[in-house]
Amino acid sequence: MKQFLFIMVLMLLVGCSANATPGTPEDNASIGDQTESENASKENENESNQEETQDLFDQYQPNPQVTDDRTLKKIGQSYEDEKGEATLKGYKDVNQTYKVGPIELTVKEMKWIHLRPDYSMIDYFHVLTHDEEFDFAKVFVEIKNTSSETVNFAPIALLKTSTGETMDWEKDIYLEELNGELEGNSTKFGNLGFIINASERDHGHGEEEEHEQDHQEKSLEWIEITTSDVFDENQKKIADAQKIKIEF
Repeated sequence: MKQFLFIMVLMLLVGCSANATPGTPEDNASIGDQTESENASKENENESNQEETQDLFDQYQPNPQVTDDRTLKKIGQSYEDEKGEATLKGYKDVNQTYKVGPIELTVKEMKWIHLRPDYSMIDYFHVLTHDEEFDFAKVFVEIKNTSSETVNFAPIALLKTSTGETMDWEKDIYLEELNGELEGNSTKFGNLGFIINASERDHGHGEEEEHEQDHQEKSLEWIEITTSDVFDENQKKIADAQKIKIEF
């Protein structure tokens, strides 16, 4: 009798175990549906970000000094207007948002561009370089103040490059007033760009030629942005600067 009861209990346990086995078709179907839903959600989010970015590009008013590069998305593409000719040497679709206190800084894209300014524009760039054509690194950014108070902020206070150069905000070639005061719950967007691989004119004649050759051989692999601190209307610091490294 005891042996019979033992066998019955064992059979019940085996039956329960079989019913509780994970990975049934119903479970797998449920997991599959959840994965598809998550993938669809990510795709919709990416599409929404791309549409938002495109809206900003459409709203952007071309810079009065620098050739409009919005159509350049593939390396080797060129665009020419009355301000000169721009050729794309590197491109990164970034679409990454960084929090700096109440500021949301979104880097939409990064480009490495070779620019041949029109003769009428050469004097504008002579403050930064005497080269008649040159490379520059640029980012298209959106800056949001998520607070209701006015703040002061610069998206790029300092820029370092893989070519070994360091530049501050004063060397920005776009001058689109992205630095400084930003009212509560408001947004700015536009370009910041910095000349790289520029030859220097303070060497001896032979050294200058060698120095130019060294610069021409350098490839831009990454940039590192250091934002400014965030200050309130009374110039009191309310958030520390942040470093952002972006690779092609």
